[in-house]
Amino acid sequence: MLVPIFQDHNNKIKELIGKEYAPGTLERYTTSLKHTIEFMQWKYNISDIDITKIDHAFISDYEFWLRSVRNCANNTAVKYIKNFNKIIKICLANDWLDKNPFANYKSKVKEVERVYLTEDEIQSIIEKDFKTERLSLVRDIFLFSCFTGLAYIDVKNLTKSHISFGIDGEKWIFTHRQKTESASKIPILPVTQMIIDKYENHPQSSNENRLLPILSNQKMNAYLKEIAGVCEIEKDLTFHIARHTFATTVTLTNGVPIESVSKMLGHKNLRTTQHYAKVLDRKVSEDMQILKNKFKLKTPNRKIM
Repeated sequence: MLVPIFQDHNNKIKELIGKEYAPGTLERYTTSLKHTIEFMQWKYNISDIDITKIDHAFISDYEFWLRSVRNCANNTAVKYIKNFNKIIKICLANDWLDKNPFANYKSKVKEVERVYLTEDEIQSIIEKDFKTERLSLVRDIFLFSCFTGLAYIDVKNLTKSHISFGIDGEKWIFTHRQKTESASKIPILPVTQMIIDKYENHPQSSNENRLLPILSNQKMNAYLKEIAGVCEIEKDLTFHIARHTFATTVTLTNGVPIESVSKMLGHKNLRTTQHYAKVLDRKVSEDMQILKNKFKLKTPNRKIM
């Protein structure tokens, strides 16, 4: 039956949280199981199903239910189906199924345009004199992420032991992304070092053995919206935008090769990093200007039809 197999999968993830999986992974699969049960009740008036009865129609109807009844956006629906597919793969690997119901199934994730801050917007946040210590703290940690590319959970997990000297004799951050377990090696920029120094003796950093006294992700995002309002930034500011900002405005726009950016971000695949490169019209303009100047020197002084 489907539900016990799905639940067993989730139980194994729960046991490996902090070792192989992040808490968000368990939350995602728990929601996926809940949706699967609700779909079966809606479509077939049952709470479980024999896995051999799962076919292409089941998957298509499940996707339709996610989009219509649950009102999921395209990418959200595709992700839930992808989670369900993992359970089917477990069944196939154990020879519990003779035929793959996903064999002729196709669904495409739509590319989402990533929001990031411009140089002017970063500068306005840096220069703003916040009246409360709370907003100053959130601003500093957000900027730390803008200049390191680290996601919230990876910043939260940082300790002083993650800082060491790199191949160039300068200070680097050596860590592993919790999401993918990929290594991230990031040279420390001057603004990053200033933030580290500022909070070196902060009580929370000392008591919790953290590099920075970070708040919960929920609180960080709530205060970032407040910061956006004060700085007149008309974007839905969240902590993850800092990672996008590092990839675009801080690195790629300033000529850092995409291979280096990919390595610092801890991406396993260069294609993931290339999503950031697509949005940089300014970089395209600057690169093409160099090409235009070269052609000016080579083009003879006669008209070309």
